[in-house]
Amino acid sequence: MSAAAHRVAVVGGGFGGLEAAKQLAPAPVELTLIDRRNFHLFQPLTYQVATGALSPAEVCYPLRAIFKGRRNVRVVMAEVEGIDLAARELRLHPTAGGPDQLSIGYDTLVVAAGSAYSYFGHDEWRGLAPEVKSLESALALRARLLGAFEAAELEADEAGRRALLTFVVVGGGPTGVEMAGQIAELARDTLRSEFRSVDPAECRVLLVEMADRVLTAFPPSLSKKAARSLEGLGVTPMLRHTVVGIEAESVTIEAADKSAERIPAHNVIWAAGVTASALGARLAEQSEGDLDKAGRVLVEPDLTLPGHPDVFAVGDMVRVRGADGAPQVLPGVAPVAMQQGRYAAKAIRARLEGRTVPPFHYRDKGNLATIGRARAVADLHLLRLSGLAAWLAWLFVHLWYLIGFQNKLVVLIRWSFSFLTRGRGARLIAGDGASGAGRTGP
Repeated sequence: MSAAAHRVAVVGGGFGGLEAAKQLAPAPVELTLIDRRNFHLFQPLTYQVATGALSPAEVCYPLRAIFKGRRNVRVVMAEVEGIDLAARELRLHPTAGGPDQLSIGYDTLVVAAGSAYSYFGHDEWRGLAPEVKSLESALALRARLLGAFEAAELEADEAGRRALLTFVVVGGGPTGVEMAGQIAELARDTLRSEFRSVDPAECRVLLVEMADRVLTAFPPSLSKKAARSLEGLGVTPMLRHTVVGIEAESVTIEAADKSAERIPAHNVIWAAGVTASALGARLAEQSEGDLDKAGRVLVEPDLTLPGHPDVFAVGDMVRVRGADGAPQVLPGVAPVAMQQGRYAAKAIRARLEGRTVPPFHYRDKGNLATIGRARAVADLHLLRLSGLAAWLAWLFVHLWYLIGFQNKLVVLIRWSFSFLTRGRGARLIAGDGASGAGRTGP
């Protein structure tokens, strides 16, 4: 690679950053991919890790392995501590040892730092109601969920046993619906007949949603079918309800009429609302971009930062200025990030060749959500599916986008085995989450 090669830095190994890096790798550039972890996580399936359906290695893939054949691509395991847009420089803190800090210069920057779950001003709930957006949190939650059944087996007090076997999922979007369905299936199918003093099927799964229906991004008809499927699994959707308090052994839920109910429960899972990466605020500070309440920075129609055409921002952390000048908030889903990552790479390659590209346009291919075994809903715009057909469509799409042939094959085998036997092969209580099994306190 020539010393004068164009330097591109990509921050984030998630869907948007990885897609940008993959599309840019064949180009005549020096590419640096920066992520605080050494693997790409297929986030749509982390809830299956949390419920023992899949193992961590089956939803992750090493970043270095993806680019091992590209000598112009360097992977750096570090966290971005600062961005100097004027100097075109990133300040990094290595997360696996080495120097305390290092700097990397760039000619073009792609920031795809993603988002985290928002607790709506109640950060004290974070340790009491874990989420499943990261691999670490999924593993910790797996230990808590399985540990709750183990603790219930030894609990002599009936009220204490009911509290241990009450699971409250906050948020009726795809993640919340999928998590609630998986917990119900884990208890009623997989763990059936494995315990002697307690019946796992007696567990109570509550899905709390402040809207009047689950899966509000779907047509009402599919939302109703999803709710019926959840109820068929034993999940209780609590619509038009809001969580107003979480303690180590209880959760307080407020109804639409402002009446409140305190429910004894040791396990609360958070799947409601997101907030953008803090890097969005840092970009806004040094540009003309503004932030919304969720921390998303406003970018131009070509996904560049206002006043900084050399900086692209993609994924959950951005809003896009539309043709009329008004900000557009796109869904915080993998297809959006992937399409934006591809667009950023296409725009960079076009610039190197002296060409221009039209503004970014998101192509919405539809929504998919699975509820459980052979239970799903699919809104493909011209076609709406539910039940087995939707579940097969969901399965095909997720296998298609999963990184690595080995992972695709292993996950297909896992799912086939689970479908036929209702079993789950990754029900292990191990790691840092083991000490907190069955408890929701820090």
